[in-house]
Amino acid sequence: MALNIKKKKEIIKKINYLSNNSISAVIADSNKITSNEINKLRKKSRKSGVKITIVKNTLLKKAIKKTPIKCLLKIISGFTLIAHSMDHPGTAAKLLIKFSKKNKNFIIKGASFNKKFLSFKKIKKLAKIPTYLESIQKILFLLKDLSIGKLLRLICSLKNKKKLEKLKK
Repeated sequence: MALNIKKKKEIIKKINYLSNNSISAVIADSNKITSNEINKLRKKSRKSGVKITIVKNTLLKKAIKKTPIKCLLKIISGFTLIAHSMDHPGTAAKLLIKFSKKNKNFIIKGASFNKKFLSFKKIKKLAKIPTYLESIQKILFLLKDLSIGKLLRLICSLKNKKKLEKLKK
């Protein structure tokens, strides 16, 4: 289906807005990936605050030309999928890395974070940054573990104290 100029301008405006307001962006080659798999990826992305767009390269280039992610212009080719992280810098990277492990034809080309281009190795590091929720979960687990440990030490010390009292008698 051919797009008229009005629709193309709307697409450019939408991607430009996302590019200016996202924390990071990841570009991948979605060649040979079925639409069902892409739909599953989009469903997961909605839950994690990632905006995924598959768009023609010329429209994408025009949309990100004057944005913080313009460093990605050099790698735009083929079937391009762009994922914008809106809440946390590593969410799009995490999502696409998990997806690429299941789908061997899905290739992550690069990412942009803090106006800098990131290679695949750096994207993996970006994906390892814990989210706010993950950090809170780790802290709660540690607190729970510490409190249980203190309780066990207290019980053991009371048990030892009772044994000492019995021995004295």
